[in-house]
Amino acid sequence: MPTDDREPKARPDPDALLALAEKDRRGKLTVFLGAAPGVGKTYAMLTRARRLKSEGADIVVGLVETHGRTETAALLDGLDVLPRAKFEHRGGLLEELDLDAALARRPRIIIVDELAHSNPDGSRHPKRYQDIEELIGAGIDVWTALNIQHLESLSDLVAQITGISVRERVPDTVLKKADDVLLVDLPPAELIERLREGKVYLPESAQRAIDRFFRLGNLTALRELALRRTADRVDDQMVDYLRQNAIEGPWATGERLIVCVGPDPLSEKVVRVASRLASGLNAPWVVVSVERADRESRDQESLKRTEQIFRLAEQLGAETRRIIGNDFVEEILKLARREHATQIVIGIRRRNIRGWLRPSLPDALSKRAAGIGLHLVTSEKEESQPAPRMRPRFALASIWRAVAIGCAFALTTTVLGIVIDGFVDLPNISLLFLLGVLGSAISAGYISALVAVLLSALAYNFFFIEPIHTFTIAAPHEVFALVVFLAVALVTGSFASRISDQADVARVRATALQQLYDFSRKLSGTERADDVLWAAVTQLQASLRKSVVLLLPEKGDLTISAAWPPDTELDVSDLAAARWAHEKKEPAGGGTGTLPNSRFQFRPLTSPHGVVGVCGFERKEEVVDVNAERILSAILDQTAIAIDRARLSQASIDQAARLEGERYREALLSSISHDLRTPLATIMGAVTSLRQLGGRMSAESRDDLLQSIEEEGGRLTRFVANLLDMTRIEAGTIAAKRDWIDVSDVIQSAVERARKYFPGRDIGTGVSPNLPLIQGDSVLLGQVLFNLLDNAVKYGGSEPVHIYARRDGDEVLISVTDLGRGIPADDLDRVFEKFYRRAKADGRSPGTGLGLSIARGFVEAMGGRIYAESPAVKKKGTRIVMRFPANGPSVEKKNTL
Repeated sequence: MPTDDREPKARPDPDALLALAEKDRRGKLTVFLGAAPGVGKTYAMLTRARRLKSEGADIVVGLVETHGRTETAALLDGLDVLPRAKFEHRGGLLEELDLDAALARRPRIIIVDELAHSNPDGSRHPKRYQDIEELIGAGIDVWTALNIQHLESLSDLVAQITGISVRERVPDTVLKKADDVLLVDLPPAELIERLREGKVYLPESAQRAIDRFFRLGNLTALRELALRRTADRVDDQMVDYLRQNAIEGPWATGERLIVCVGPDPLSEKVVRVASRLASGLNAPWVVVSVERADRESRDQESLKRTEQIFRLAEQLGAETRRIIGNDFVEEILKLARREHATQIVIGIRRRNIRGWLRPSLPDALSKRAAGIGLHLVTSEKEESQPAPRMRPRFALASIWRAVAIGCAFALTTTVLGIVIDGFVDLPNISLLFLLGVLGSAISAGYISALVAVLLSALAYNFFFIEPIHTFTIAAPHEVFALVVFLAVALVTGSFASRISDQADVARVRATALQQLYDFSRKLSGTERADDVLWAAVTQLQASLRKSVVLLLPEKGDLTISAAWPPDTELDVSDLAAARWAHEKKEPAGGGTGTLPNSRFQFRPLTSPHGVVGVCGFERKEEVVDVNAERILSAILDQTAIAIDRARLSQASIDQAARLEGERYREALLSSISHDLRTPLATIMGAVTSLRQLGGRMSAESRDDLLQSIEEEGGRLTRFVANLLDMTRIEAGTIAAKRDWIDVSDVIQSAVERARKYFPGRDIGTGVSPNLPLIQGDSVLLGQVLFNLLDNAVKYGGSEPVHIYARRDGDEVLISVTDLGRGIPADDLDRVFEKFYRRAKADGRSPGTGLGLSIARGFVEAMGGRIYAESPAVKKKGTRIVMRFPANGPSVEKKNTL
């Protein structure tokens, strides 16, 4: 057989296609990148804009800074320029981009100059690049300009090259997400010449700029950075194109970086170096901070510093992780193996005396990180880099408290020892001082224990070692005893202090774990979304001790669904931040980069199915405690999942109801289309025959046709009556009478009616004598019996049908039995459901499937119960049994068969 030697067609990368689809829904960002001010970025933007404007493009100028350059200002003629918004700033007025006007105008392309600009207080966003992100999210293409020195990852390198620190910075991710990066280049010599001619700055500022920033070496280095970064962006675009089109090409390498940071000043440089390294390698990177498991950080300054480092890393495009563990090296290597990291980036400082006593973290990593590259980042020159300050374990007040407690324990044990020594001569009185050291360590930590050790040693020497009342030691063994005492006291005090710290940490974490456990139990017992919301706000308020609000989308807008305290209100800025968090799926409000003036910080409630709402809490402190942050994140995650679960549960119930209604509708239509159309066809055929051939037909033939019309008309009447009865049952409008009725009379009437409808069928009866009366409705009971007989005739074949009635204890039992095929055990309960039908021997399901369902409704309305039994007789047949309370007098009747 011929074989197909063609290679399988390569498939595009799904992630690349998803990224491309996401870009299609947003506007496009074009960045005009330059090495320094004055290279002509704004001039190039406006020149291109004028050309597109002449071609009919919808392009407007949102904001352009000409800096007094006449040739640049002349290019604005003929372009649509949006009016600027005015903001008060230090007693004056500043003109800035009117973001709302730009969104309302909604042009195809808008020019917003100076990407790295900082907005004044009162603006919606603190940075202009955030304004541009909102414009892009609205589907508007944006052109902007940026100098290379404003990139966040290059700020320290630029400061090292030029000696000038750049204050306005832009995250590298902004440039990385740009659709087009256009390099506007100018040779350094020509740029300096333009500067001297006054084409960049005013003459009085030009010479100062040449002397400080615009030096030939600085401009050359900045030009190289701009060229390299543009080349990296072009390479990224090429890789994206290859992935989207399934073309084999120069794929990025499989490098992945783990970056270790802490609260020290060197960590900021480590993050920036790692960002440049990851950008050059086209590699993802993870920034990690390791905390000890046996102690809790009590230094808010360190927490603040770590948070700043993490925010910087996220701005530069990194993932951030916090790890808890005692063995820092093992935890870092475990993460590296889990993330398949190829390099670890870590800072290293000059060793001090303490560093020579034990190996540093980089040294330990280099010994154990087999197969993983280690990239060491050193600090700057010693005189320019401030020495890392040790984190104070206690505040100053806590230190004085610890010293006081140590002194108190030492004084107490000394006085107690003098009193005991006055009555009993004890050779081991030093154990009493050891007890005081342990007490001070447990009460106030290691500093208190150290103070107690020193004072106890002095007191023991002064009061209990010969010669007493002096600090002189006469006997050599006493010197040895004192040294041993000092060593034992220091070791035991250290252990006791550490155990006390671990107990405090365990208590804090156990409390947090208990809170999460209690909240999980609350959620497990709630099914409604409202219960979930109130459980969440009360738990969050108890954990954070701040006002908490939960907002859910309703009718296209966010509304407060739960709040604690209940009277918590949100102003306009708060609601704007909440909407931003919901739409952009990122935190907004106080403590973030978006609408920071809001009193609340809002975080999206994200579930696997998307954002289900927003949680806001008051932001009173700049830094949230680490434990509170972890509890907050865990509660928000559980709340989002619980809300999603409640909504899915309600949607599932609604869907089940719709499916059930659909099933009933299909069954009804099937019944109408089959069982009602058949008698109608018979009636129409008989009527047509009588009209066309009636005069030529014999009397017997006409009687047969009229009988068929009568029978089929009765069949239609029963079907319609069943439908009406089922409607009455479901609407709850059946009001059964509570009269005394004679069961035998009702049975006789139903049998006579059935024999009339089914002539020739053998229907037998058996009613016990002295059968008591029952309370009920004789009409409904008669209808039930007729429906059961109708059902038995349909499914009983040619075998006889029997109806019996007898007394069974405190009940009257009525049964209808046929000798047909019977009902499977699994379907005994289902036969009473609406539209459920069993097929006859010919495979056709007769009837509407409402007879037994109506019978159950009527019987239950009269206070009885009904059920099915199968087989009924000799392993075949079906018996439908009804039971009613036997609470009436007996009536003597003769048994009939």
